[in-house]
Amino acid sequence: QVQLVESGGGLVQAGGSLRLSCAASGSIFRINAMGWYRQAPGKQRELVAHITSLSSTAYADSVKGRFTISRDNAKNTVYLQMNSLEPEDTAVYTCNAEITHFVTSTYTRAYWGQGTQVTVSS
Repeated sequence: QVQLVESGGGLVQAGGSLRLSCAASGSIFRINAMGWYRQAPGKQRELVAHITSLSSTAYADSVKGRFTISRDNAKNTVYLQMNSLEPEDTAVYTCNAEITHFVTSTYTRAYWGQGTQVTVSS
């Protein structure tokens, strides 16, 4: 089994910064793509940022130029550096990872973290 554990959320004033981390642990053969999603009250969950196994990145238009996703493969960890935070960024942020396991053969499935609250005050 695999666990994704997030950290780094909290309360920050508009214009401030936070750095989220998500560490994967367990029976891992390979971590493929990783991503950060967020869900604000009353809204649908949306993809914030995505990073492939080769570190190719993609961002939601609303965070381009302000957020940076990165990964440390040696630590099985993905990060989300969030700068110039706005009240509209307030949400529960959840990481996602596509992980390949190997037993007698390989299989791949997606895992989710438990989520971390980010609150930006105006």
